[in-house]
Amino acid sequence: MKNNNNKAKQNQLDQLIRDDAVRAADIPPELVTGYKGIYNRIVKRILDLIFALILLALTSPVFLILSVMIAADTGFPVFYRANRGGYRNKDFRIFKFRTMVQNADQIGGGTTALHDSRITRAGNFLRKTKLDEFANLLSIVTGNMSFVGPRPELPRYTEQYEGTEKLIFEVRPGITDYSSIEFISLDEIVGARNADEAYETNVLPKKNKLRVKYAAAVSFSTDCRLFFKTVGKVLGKTEKVLLEREKRK
Repeated sequence: MKNNNNKAKQNQLDQLIRDDAVRAADIPPELVTGYKGIYNRIVKRILDLIFALILLALTSPVFLILSVMIAADTGFPVFYRANRGGYRNKDFRIFKFRTMVQNADQIGGGTTALHDSRITRAGNFLRKTKLDEFANLLSIVTGNMSFVGPRPELPRYTEQYEGTEKLIFEVRPGITDYSSIEFISLDEIVGARNADEAYETNVLPKKNKLRVKYAAAVSFSTDCRLFFKTVGKVLGKTEKVLLEREKRK
């Protein structure tokens, strides 16, 4: 009986997420309960810390190589630090390898447009291969992020959360989730002009619904599925980038 009820709730949630007329804020909160489990509250953080420390040790040479690449291209700093809305509605500063010119936030908008002129030569490669995300391991170690969870959003957007959207705060932001897979090539979706407007109109409402979906479905099995699906997507995109570079030679 319990399994049947859970399946019915999941089906109802999926229907609401697919319905463009339904806002994330208006999804019935009783359909979003996964975040209440012990996995999200305790187990997930322990696993994140263990795996992040292991990966930091194993990938330290990659950190060094990427840092040298960025410094040689456009100087210091090698990390991009900016405020994002975080767990329990507490802002934090993210760690990402810098892919844009210094002070890029003051030059353009918060959304990266297609062929954005702020992206550096090294940054273009890092963004296409998602290698800039390696620095997020530092955010996971500090407890601000998780491997899997809603992508950290700009505070100007999280401050507007209402209704069920506020349940997004009940899970730690992550490197990947449903929305990250759906919008893995975000710059191509928002286009070259008015990227912020395109993001706010065409992407953000869908992203927030998928973020709510994650808060509803968070579990060890969900995280494993999303993690490995993301790895497959990133490897496919990296292969495409490398093939294009090879053709241009």
